[in-house]
Amino acid sequence: MISRARRLTIPLAGALLASGVVGATQAAPSAAATTSAGGGVTTVHAGSGDVTTKAASGSTSAAVAFWSPDRLRAAKDYTEDLGNSVKGFGKVSKATPDGKAGTVPPIGQEKGKAGTSKQVNLPNTVGRVFFTLPGKNPLDPKSWKYCSGTSVQGKFHNVVATAGHCVYDPVTNQFYDNWVFIPSYWDGNQAWEGKAPYGIYPATWFQAHDDFVVKEDYDYDYAFVNVASGFKIKWEKVGNTYKATKTPVGRLGDNVGGQGFTWNRSTKVKVFSFGYPAGPHPDGDRPFTGRTMKWCYGQSTPMPAAPKYNIQEHIGFKCGMTAGASGGPWLLNYKSKSRTGYLNGINSVAWDTDGNDRYDRISSPYFNGETYDVYKVAANRWTS
Repeated sequence: MISRARRLTIPLAGALLASGVVGATQAAPSAAATTSAGGGVTTVHAGSGDVTTKAASGSTSAAVAFWSPDRLRAAKDYTEDLGNSVKGFGKVSKATPDGKAGTVPPIGQEKGKAGTSKQVNLPNTVGRVFFTLPGKNPLDPKSWKYCSGTSVQGKFHNVVATAGHCVYDPVTNQFYDNWVFIPSYWDGNQAWEGKAPYGIYPATWFQAHDDFVVKEDYDYDYAFVNVASGFKIKWEKVGNTYKATKTPVGRLGDNVGGQGFTWNRSTKVKVFSFGYPAGPHPDGDRPFTGRTMKWCYGQSTPMPAAPKYNIQEHIGFKCGMTAGASGGPWLLNYKSKSRTGYLNGINSVAWDTDGNDRYDRISSPYFNGETYDVYKVAANRWTS
């Protein structure tokens, strides 16, 4: 278990912020005092850990218009550049709950339960996250990157869950630019409408754990992003450029739903993982293209410590997905009929545990009360 001395903990008192989260089964302390860290970054003291928040740079309209079809197709998965992988498998660490387990139900299931289905239907909530690298020329194709993510429950139906390294660049120590989310993204070289069947949603606020932003500690490699209402776009190519006609489509959660959220659960549970892998295995083989969503299913177990990423509390399971799947959700109790479950982790690091140059496991930070602290700030934040 990670020493709590690693974190700055401030006693809290006052109203309960969690009361605004639909269906929350465990009350949590409200966000208390905030401090500015410069550059528009604010630290929110909440619960047992600190939450770093930042408003997205630039206008939401400009971010939507930036991602023309050719740029979407040219975007590369960023995790491959970061090299988020571990080779080998040592003595497992111990991820430990820091309180009682809690759950927030998926959108639409606040008062009931979904049925079951034998077929694995892909969730409409999962999609690709696109962004440009901070401090780089956004018109340079080398700056066009992507990850995976999912819509999750929130008071205002505007929250996307993804990996911390999919919102914050550990190389430049800045949040990304032109960040958008496209649920159910599909690139079959068809019309634009096929790429973004439910619209495109630009970021307005980022929420990440302070220990990831400050220390690059991958035990906190998760983030929750508030997005503005989305647009469907009709693109017309004029010469070498695209002209966009935008049609408002409303809130993300109203269009695709949102997964539930759960924390402080057993480290040994059966989960589905979804994402858009595209990167190579260590041996250079590329079995995935990133153009369509893929999934894995298995039982999680505690993972070994990985000093390279300061990992001490990850859980993982057998899965061969590669870079590009980062930020994709782990869903507990996933029901194919409703295409919903409970977010219990995110794709963070790929592992080659047997040293044969093929990724065979994927790991996630263990979701505990500190994860909920970050989530609940986003879950109660309004956006236009």
